[in-house]
Amino acid sequence: MTGAPDRLLRRLEWQVIRRLDGQLLGSYRTVFRGSGIDFADLREYTHEDDVRHIDWNVTARLDEPYVRQYTEDRELTAWLVLDLSASMRFGTSGGKDGLLTELAVCLARLFTQGGNRIGAVLYDNGLQRVVPPRTGRNHVLRLAHEISRAASAVGDKPGAATDVDGMLRLAASQARRRSLVFVISDFISGDAVNWESSLTRLTHRHEVVAIRVVDPMELDLPDLGLVLVEDAETGEQVLVDTSDPLFQQRLREEVDGREAAVAAAMRRARVTPHLVTTDQDPLLALVDMVRWSKRRRS
Repeated sequence: MTGAPDRLLRRLEWQVIRRLDGQLLGSYRTVFRGSGIDFADLREYTHEDDVRHIDWNVTARLDEPYVRQYTEDRELTAWLVLDLSASMRFGTSGGKDGLLTELAVCLARLFTQGGNRIGAVLYDNGLQRVVPPRTGRNHVLRLAHEISRAASAVGDKPGAATDVDGMLRLAASQARRRSLVFVISDFISGDAVNWESSLTRLTHRHEVVAIRVVDPMELDLPDLGLVLVEDAETGEQVLVDTSDPLFQQRLREEVDGREAAVAAAMRRARVTPHLVTTDQDPLLALVDMVRWSKRRRS
């Protein structure tokens, strides 16, 4: 019998991957920069560049910072760092975890089509699973199975808030060679943005793409009257009146504060977050990321 991961992969290959192939991957290169040793060109330094690539001789002659560009390796190692915590099971239109799965499988299939290797770190406070980098369609299918199995193993038991810092540290310990790292998470952690230093260390060695998966109701809660709200991670419940203007104001302040803190932490870590909502088409989200990467490199 054909399982859900098999059907998911076939659907994504037809609806998304064939339409994106050629935009995300070329014959030998990706629009995301890989590691390499062959010098290709020089260009002016931007604030997003790695300072280790500055050519100090050219910088001294021209009195402006320039960075060296290298020809990418034909084979790229990529990692998917996937947040499978309880907060990711919230959301409409399939939930945040459903969107995470589709994004992860799409990225895995796209990169392996070019002969690149991709691995995964599946993370929840009570469950950590590492899938070593491999290539090929069968490996992508295995990844889809592992994500589904890990998500079901987490279950619905409440616990501590997500340890995003621990997830990033685990990813750094597994990605030993320079890689392209996709972190897919809502970045909701119990201790605000305690993960900033770990994210910064990860960017020192790897190219990091942060994909924030959120539900529109997390950003703007509609007037639903009296509702019982439960914290998916701690199990704490509270009855709130969503029609109360004071409650809406306090909630908006909390949301704005959290979003500002996350954005500031990402900026200090020199990572550009890509916001993807559960009501958004994964295809459009990936196309936007590709266009952003092309603009950054041009």
